[in-house]
Amino acid sequence: MNFTITQEEQNALLYDARESIAARLDGRPPVYPRDKARESPGATKTSALDQSCGAFVTLHIGKQLRGCIGRMIASEALEKTVRTMASEAAFGDPRFPSLTKEEFERCCIEISALSPLELCPDPRSVRVGMHGLYLIHRGRSGVLLPQVPAEQGWDLDAYLDYICVKAGLPPHSYDEPGARLYTFTAAVFGEQDVRNRSL
Repeated sequence: MNFTITQEEQNALLYDARESIAARLDGRPPVYPRDKARESPGATKTSALDQSCGAFVTLHIGKQLRGCIGRMIASEALEKTVRTMASEAAFGDPRFPSLTKEEFERCCIEISALSPLELCPDPRSVRVGMHGLYLIHRGRSGVLLPQVPAEQGWDLDAYLDYICVKAGLPPHSYDEPGARLYTFTAAVFGEQDVRNRSL
């Protein structure tokens, strides 16, 4: 990525993600402390949170996925993208029903802030655990975040094949003429990290 996300900024994003979901569950407007701080005289936009950046928000209950929604490319500030994606992950992921208050209390939030996409000229150059993949081919597309192959125990061949499956394509489709395979990196952090640091 062309910028770093400090610990303080990570904490702010995790707070905003949780507040976005909590506010919707409570039927109230969300309250973001940083928005009020920005109104103070002399406030500047030098934070990574103000930069345009794609992001995904993933929800887990225990080890089970409970929602994941994101944008590969965003035209608005990272903090606003995270707020929107958090709400979408909780209430708009078509694979799951809307999150309940009881589930929310047990939910752990993870955020992946994405670097710009780079066209991958050689699929064998993909580094498992470092590169996320985005495949566009035959009018279909699929994305896998960098942490997924490590979590699943995939080697490079399995990773490349599964990005095809994720896009609804046969394995090895990434090598066909016209296929566009992109790589990206991500700053990945979650509430579990914060809890572990506080122990």
